Amino acid sequence: MIAGLARTMRRCAVATVGVLLIASITPASAAPFLPTDDSQVIERLPTPAGGSKRELRDLRDALTGNPDDLPLAVRLARRYVEIGRTEADPRYYGHAEALLQPWWRLEAPPVDVLLLRAILRQNRHEFPAALADLSAVLAAEPRNSQAWLTQAVILQVVGRHDDARRSCARLALLAPALVTAACIADAASVSGEAAEAYALLRAAVEAEPDADAGLREWSLSVLAEVAARAGDPAAAERHYRAALALGIKDVYLLGSYADFLLDQERPAEVRELLAGETRIDPLLLRLALAEAKLGAPELREHVAALEARFATARLRGDTVHRREEARFALHLLEQPTEALRLAREDWQVQREAWDARLVLETALAAGAPEEAADVLAWLKETRLEDKQIAALVARLAEAPR
Repeated sequence: MIAGLARTMRRCAVATVGVLLIASITPASAAPFLPTDDSQVIERLPTPAGGSKRELRDLRDALTGNPDDLPLAVRLARRYVEIGRTEADPRYYGHAEALLQPWWRLEAPPVDVLLLRAILRQNRHEFPAALADLSAVLAAEPRNSQAWLTQAVILQVVGRHDDARRSCARLALLAPALVTAACIADAASVSGEAAEAYALLRAAVEAEPDADAGLREWSLSVLAEVAARAGDPAAAERHYRAALALGIKDVYLLGSYADFLLDQERPAEVRELLAGETRIDPLLLRLALAEAKLGAPELREHVAALEARFATARLRGDTVHRREEARFALHLLEQPTEALRLAREDWQVQREAWDARLVLETALAAGAPEEAADVLAWLKETRLEDKQIAALVARLAEAPR
């Protein structure tokens, strides 16, 4: 479970998907669709095939007969979280939350509910609330490895790298060695110790060739990103391909590899990689970015689809996709001022390398280098090593004020 939920935690910023309220692609100018009858079907939720489908049905049937069975509700909620990650569909997270409602609003929810509530809140980018839940879990169960790992990942997402590393260190006696190594390396790689982090994690991966496939996929994707930020595309490519070869459906990995390919000016490969992934907003964005470079005829349709989806998300009050929307506004709508506004809003919530990069890119494009001042200070403080970001910093230093 640890490896699977680690991927869920780490990938929230990219892998969640905003789904249209209607099944067909809606032009950006169309009015939102409102059903006229409570029984009207808007869209059918994709259902996992085979054993997962049967397992979900059996668990739901059992819970219907015994709705107060907390262990059963927790088990089903966990499965929904896992499927939501695999399918990149937030509606499964909604199912999980609905199941936990009898315990969710208690003054002191059970520990299992608190942990799942933290995961679901983190998925919505409610980071302070998620961290508060995790503090309560760890106060009750100081040896809860999943809580320490989840806390570490959230702390890294919000830019608290030293705190993240301390949480990772608590895993040393609680989780497999590769979990601890991947956690520590992920945090260390963005706080001035990229080379050391890469060497640590590479050795750990090589020492455990038979580790859980999900854990290996996570570790390899961390190695790939560290190598890419360090400007070693050959190593990054090797790690990305090894991770993909494991055959695990992982939207985050696809998005990360697509970003790498875009940076390497290989849009045709992005188009091939993501050709069947138009349902998932972050992947459709990357596909459209590749199509823009290729002058592909599908670009117009995909831009309209993304515009409609972002508009629908705003109607729902969903602000999870600020990062993606900022990239969309900058590169596909060519609206640098709006892109800068979105990137600045994103920066107030999460502070990973891509969030910093977006503020720098949009500040340059909008002719407002002063808007990047706090990000530049943060980069200096954290000592984040990233070739793409370093180039943007150099350009900002030369930009007229």
